[in-house]
Amino acid sequence: MRLALFDLDHTLLPIDSADAWSHFVVGAGHLDADLHHRRIRQFADEYRSGDFDPEHYLAFQMGLLAGLPRPRLERLRARFLAELIEPNLRPAAFELIDEHRRQGDELVLVTGTNAFVTTPIASLLGLPHLLAVRPEEVRGRFTGRYAGGHTYGSGKVRAVEEFLAARDLSLERLAAVSFYSDSINDLPLLERIAAIGGHAVATNADAPLRSIARERGWAALELFPIEPRFGETALHAASHPA
Repeated sequence: MRLALFDLDHTLLPIDSADAWSHFVVGAGHLDADLHHRRIRQFADEYRSGDFDPEHYLAFQMGLLAGLPRPRLERLRARFLAELIEPNLRPAAFELIDEHRRQGDELVLVTGTNAFVTTPIASLLGLPHLLAVRPEEVRGRFTGRYAGGHTYGSGKVRAVEEFLAARDLSLERLAAVSFYSDSINDLPLLERIAAIGGHAVATNADAPLRSIARERGWAALELFPIEPRFGETALHAASHPA
């Protein structure tokens, strides 16, 4: 088996889908804007600085989902995809995915953005497998918790290993494996891939990851310019709720 793993935000998309979704829901859901937008920006700063606490962030994200009825969330997600995701799909991302498809690779999106948001994004990108945080549901409503493990940092390593174990495989037994990511926070999986002779690719990389990639001789790829302050766009769109 050949495997191609892709991060999402700032890797296949020039934006951060989790931050964009959070801003969108806060505005369209008429939540406390000052409080929530400040917390979203704080989480983003912590993520970039390496001080990120996945559990605190996921409690916030799962709380946003639990705060609105499921039918309304479905409508908001449809608007979010049409207004903020589809305009940011880039030909270069599709070309990279298609290159691996032609090589016969299994294509996997592995992202910290939760599965409620990313399931349709994976479909839009043509990626059949998704490894992401799964919001817990009871009787059709989100509970504010998540099921299973998270997919941040070392959580991505665990998720990939579980994905392969379910197929009686391991990373070491693959014919080829690649992982594309922009973020130093994905260093555990990049290092795991590199350690077995796989293809670790710093893609649209942040400065810390770019430095490490140079030191270790990893490949570097610039697919497109990224949008580091996409939340402002999301705020504008969310200020016109359906």
